[in-house]
Amino acid sequence: MSRKAVRVISVIAGVLLIAAGIYCIIREDVALMTGALMLGLSMLLSGVLELVIFAKAGGAMLGSGWLLLDGLLTVILSLFMLFNGLFTLLYMPFLFSAWLMFSGIFRIVSAVDMKAFGAKYWWVTLIFAVVLTAVGFIGFMDPWVSLEAMSVTIGAVFMLEGLDSIIAGFNSLNRDI
Repeated sequence: MSRKAVRVISVIAGVLLIAAGIYCIIREDVALMTGALMLGLSMLLSGVLELVIFAKAGGAMLGSGWLLLDGLLTVILSLFMLFNGLFTLLYMPFLFSAWLMFSGIFRIVSAVDMKAFGAKYWWVTLIFAVVLTAVGFIGFMDPWVSLEAMSVTIGAVFMLEGLDSIIAGFNSLNRDI
């Protein structure tokens, strides 16, 4: 396949992703079914990567036990989501909220570690971590808000990925000129 064809396909894929994102925002049910698979796969990948990082550099990191725990819980939760559709649909708002809270708490610990190492912008990580934890907590208080947030998030991710694909396609087209 020629380079130009790949670039055109990239732009077309981007447009289709944007359309899928808009559709997911409009139709929550589609977003949740798609989101369960996407969330399960991305959580599995994230958990496995955290376990690999722990195995390779766990002894050299402060708070590496948190990384191990986060990796294990993320892998276990992702397997539930991928292999038990009914479980996922019934408990997705709670799973999503729990994951947000745990990830937020993990990032708070990471921000404190970053401060101990003298990182300049540790406070940015801390702010995002507190917001992430608060959003997870709010999701537990009202699971339907969590469902709405997931639908919008999934749609937004599709649209951003589509925009990125379109930009990459146009950038690569302009390089040859």
